[in-house]
Amino acid sequence: MSLVMMPFRPDELGPLPTTYSFTRYDGGARDAAGAGTLDQVPDDIEDVELWVLPYGLALPIDRIVPRMPRLRVIQAQSAGTDGIAHLIPDGVTLCNARGVHDSATAELGVGLIIASMRRIPDFVRAQDRGEWLPFRQYGALADKRVLIVGYGSIGEALERRLEGFEVDVVRVARRAREGVHPITDLPDLLPDADVVVMLTPLTDATRHLVGPEFLAAMKDDTLLVNLARGPIVDTEALLAELGTGRLRAALDVTDPEPLPDGHPLWSAPGLLISPHVAGGTSAMRPRVLRLVTEQLRRFASGEPLLNRVDASPT
Repeated sequence: MSLVMMPFRPDELGPLPTTYSFTRYDGGARDAAGAGTLDQVPDDIEDVELWVLPYGLALPIDRIVPRMPRLRVIQAQSAGTDGIAHLIPDGVTLCNARGVHDSATAELGVGLIIASMRRIPDFVRAQDRGEWLPFRQYGALADKRVLIVGYGSIGEALERRLEGFEVDVVRVARRAREGVHPITDLPDLLPDADVVVMLTPLTDATRHLVGPEFLAAMKDDTLLVNLARGPIVDTEALLAELGTGRLRAALDVTDPEPLPDGHPLWSAPGLLISPHVAGGTSAMRPRVLRLVTEQLRRFASGEPLLNRVDASPT
């Protein structure tokens, strides 16, 4: 009998093999910084073989895992695992939630693009003031070139949602494949893009990928959208460009994050910020439950698990 520790009830999952028992851990009480704690860690934690992490909590994994000598698999509920991958010991397989957040993240991506290009934040602020703004010609998404950097499953979902907007989508990934440019082509692609959407995983190679040279290669009035991880963008370099009014940006992730009071990004011109909410929607739970159900079926039957993090990043 394999023990599974997870933050939801077994009866929320689909049909499961009878070889499992379950224990529940949702991260315990939050500490002053909003992170999970060691409160309510189950007494039988030393028997856990598969752990489904809570979503959206920073956990003291380095203090929990040593108490789990039988642990074989950690299943994250996030697509990105850059914050925990280095804490996973040898012999333990880490799986991410690739596919779970595709629809929600792509949906927010379209929303941020439309809101920024049609200047919707200006209208909201004017409404708060009770002011009818005078007519001016606003930008449109139609006929624009959208460059998706980090073209994986979320990029595919974003492209599907952009198809009705009459745009030209250009795909970029770490390596070239049919219809997808390698990331080394960026210097040639950036000057022709109207919208640049970042969806790359955070690695040593992508940290501050969007730096002074990257931003300088973008033409005037280009919109940068970051749906990936905050440190992919060099915050100081972005602030310098936004300060000139030459570029605009929409960020669902920032560096630092959460963005502290008084940070210059809050008041940067041409910037729309959402507080890292791309994946945490009503669409998430049924999808993550389906993923966990399938992973448990595979684990019990000895089949390869989905979404192993040791796979090559996009």
